[in-house]
Amino acid sequence: MKYLHSLLLPLTAVGVLMFPSMSPAASLDPVDSTGVQVQSQEQNGIAYLSGGIGEDESRAIQQTTGYNLHMTFSVGTGNEYIPDVSVVIQKAPGQTVLTLNNAGPLVYVKLPAGKYTVIATRNGETRQDVADVGSGAARNLVFHWNDAS
Repeated sequence: MKYLHSLLLPLTAVGVLMFPSMSPAASLDPVDSTGVQVQSQEQNGIAYLSGGIGEDESRAIQQTTGYNLHMTFSVGTGNEYIPDVSVVIQKAPGQTVLTLNNAGPLVYVKLPAGKYTVIATRNGETRQDVADVGSGAARNLVFHWNDAS
């Protein structure tokens, strides 16, 4: 039992550090939709949501279904959400399927099954990850920048 506690504590800490603002925001409480203006948009036949500023908008996005790629953008030691990220999603090098400017802090995308490269840029600083999406659970990517400027 002592071993289990010593294992669970670090795992819990890692989860809180990686997704600090998702715990309260992921609440299943009803969302007050009167102030929420998150609408599905489309580019090149790819549906997406971008937003998440404020608790209601963040929860509204997190409670949506059908999007198989979820991206979160944060900055600084406090992991504050940021809404000023440029995002490029490529199916293959040079084959861009989605380009967004001033995206975030949450971006949910409906992609055909396959492997994609996601390039997120903020203030000239780029982060890149690969997402293999299919019909199963959504793939979650977290992009973090250290400097708040």
